[in-house]
Amino acid sequence: MPMESPEPEGRSSLFGRLRRRVGRSPAGRGWRQGSNLELWQRSLSFAALGFLTLVPLLIVISAADPANGQGFAQWLGEGLGVSATSRKKVEQLIALPGQTLRTTTAFSLAALAVFGLSFGATVQTTYEKIWGLPPARWWARWRHVVWLAALIGLLLLSATTALWRQTPAGGLAAVLSAALFTWWSQRLLLGGRIRWRALLPGAVATTVGLLGLRVFSHLVFSPLIATNTLAYGAIGTVLVIQSWLVGVGAVVYGGALTGRLLHEELPRLANVLKQRR
Repeated sequence: MPMESPEPEGRSSLFGRLRRRVGRSPAGRGWRQGSNLELWQRSLSFAALGFLTLVPLLIVISAADPANGQGFAQWLGEGLGVSATSRKKVEQLIALPGQTLRTTTAFSLAALAVFGLSFGATVQTTYEKIWGLPPARWWARWRHVVWLAALIGLLLLSATTALWRQTPAGGLAAVLSAALFTWWSQRLLLGGRIRWRALLPGAVATTVGLLGLRVFSHLVFSPLIATNTLAYGAIGTVLVIQSWLVGVGAVVYGGALTGRLLHEELPRLANVLKQRR
């Protein structure tokens, strides 16, 4: 039986040194922490609970004020970064008959409360694991209520205010509001156990990631909505929105993890540069 030729020792040692160097780098540590955190599975949970929170909210808004309901649909389409044709598909998905709205509003309010609070609890748990903190006490559940109310308020303001869609200054205000909300969300859900300064890199990284996701959505999800609608009907649009929410979850959690890595690495890099001078 022929024996396999051993790998050259020089090549093996080179790959070994490269692997160890990458493993000790911030990127390698971030990859290991993301794997230990089960970032992908948590992003799927984020998408599921986010969708179950978003749909009842859309129904309640449409029942209370159909004009604002359409504004929310337009905001969702623009958040996806899709074309005008695909945006119409999103608006048609959200537009429900009046009778359906009247009969589902009570259930939607209950679903919004249950799934929305679970959504906040899931985000809080992930933030705690990212920063290596123990779970908060049971009486801190009020933070989920405050966070959900602030999230709904921000979504309503973004959906019903056309100013940010019309001017560069409005677009800048939208970006800043997203960064501030992400920054504040970490501080609130972590119970003030991490300083504001340490949480700022995560807020910036999350905002940059959301901007990148919008560009990616325009290139990928916009044609997918058109093709999926032809193939599967309205459920095709739902599948695209759900996939987009998975991306949002990955950005939110990945941004927070990147923020922790930056907070830990930047002082070390500053010291190294100072010593070299």
